[in-house]
Amino acid sequence: MPNTKSAGKRMRSTVAKTERNRNAKSRVRTLEKKFRAQVTAGEKEAAAATMSLVFSALDKASKGGSLHWATVNRKKARIAKVAASAK
Repeated sequence: MPNTKSAGKRMRSTVAKTERNRNAKSRVRTLEKKFRAQVTAGEKEAAAATMSLVFSALDKASKGGSLHWATVNRKKARIAKVAASAK
């Protein structure tokens, strides 16, 4: 238990931030898996649409502070590379 009022507030805000970060990262991972599965299955049009969703989720995660901007750029580059090799 927190000893001070401010420590209690920090605990509550940490729980909220942790949940927000977990949701953002989970969404990115889920969309990445979906994209890679579509590329493997040869569904080019669906993969292109999903790639757009992955990029959007990555940008939102970066904007919110859940993921570092360099991590986002690296992931986007690798996803684009996979998409280019699938064509």
